[in-house]
Amino acid sequence: MNMRIALVGGLAAVFCSGCFLSPGMKMDEDALHERGKGNKDEAKFRVVLITPQVLLEQARKTADAEKAAHGQGEAPAAPAGYEYRVSPHDVLSVIVWEHPELTIPAGEFRSAETTGYPVSADGNIFFPNVGVLHVAGKTPDEVRRDLTAKLALVVREPQLQVLTASYRGKRAMVAGEVLQPSAVHITDVPLRVQDAIAFAKGFTADADPASVTLTREGVAHHFDLSALYERGDISQNWVLQDGDIVHVADRSRNRIFVIGEVRKPATRYMPKGRLTLADAIADLTEMDLVYANPGQIFVFRRQYDAPDAYVRQNVERKSEEAEQTLQFITSQMPELKARLDKSEEALNVYRSKHGTIDLPLESKAAIEGSVTLEKTATELQLQR
Repeated sequence: MNMRIALVGGLAAVFCSGCFLSPGMKMDEDALHERGKGNKDEAKFRVVLITPQVLLEQARKTADAEKAAHGQGEAPAAPAGYEYRVSPHDVLSVIVWEHPELTIPAGEFRSAETTGYPVSADGNIFFPNVGVLHVAGKTPDEVRRDLTAKLALVVREPQLQVLTASYRGKRAMVAGEVLQPSAVHITDVPLRVQDAIAFAKGFTADADPASVTLTREGVAHHFDLSALYERGDISQNWVLQDGDIVHVADRSRNRIFVIGEVRKPATRYMPKGRLTLADAIADLTEMDLVYANPGQIFVFRRQYDAPDAYVRQNVERKSEEAEQTLQFITSQMPELKARLDKSEEALNVYRSKHGTIDLPLESKAAIEGSVTLEKTATELQLQR
């Protein structure tokens, strides 16, 4: 049966247990239960066998968790009639048709800041024949109407055009694992989370697109941009406002540890937040075929004092391996017995000739090997 358990959500550890006939690192269920005897909450120490039912339940919980974490409804869309509102430090361009004396001449080598009317910190501009006019918080069209009404007192039927020449007043910050952390100016085109990241040159190699935080007015909102990219979930792509901070987290919390009877214990990052048990073991490491017990693999989640432990066991394979080991030992018994008889005969000759009871090293090794094999054979028969 193909056992596939997804390793998702926080840190996890995969432990490959050692073989019961070999030296090395050992891990079994009794050790966990023993550690939890002194804890009042016995539910904190539980070992769950990985079965198809467990895998289905894991998949359902993961889907529900993702929905709860990122199910913030539809993304707040830009209003149907979205218009940029002038902010302090913006620069406005005002053209009065047929009245060049009221229009600052523009040129190829003149920037918007020098050809327009900068909005002061208190939200005002100064315009000839009008004086000081408050413009902050108004749309360019509203500014045009106000200027037209005031200028009509000195100019007959004035025709004006008001544009935002430079957007400097409203900004959103992009930080974290992006190639170019920076401030992104908000313009007359609605700026969304993905747009801001694109302006910051995209993600770094260590970025976790599934862990993006938008802080707005002191409240943090969490987004999974992987859901946007893979499933078109637009609820993860909000329209940004002045003062928003977008932070892209790194993938350091999105990893697992493979330890135990493997050739190379390692840290394994989970691409896109997903990794199967088979991938965790096979991709970076190989099991130590001498000492490892592939029929007993543990997956630990949560904290040390409250772990969730999942064990991958193959009872049929374990029984089959025990049977094969017993057959091998039984097949070697006649040869070992013959060697033992030969050693005993040589030992008796040695004793008679020298009057001693010291055992040669070869005889001692043969005797000890025979005793060990008989003991092992007895244990295996009891397990059957």
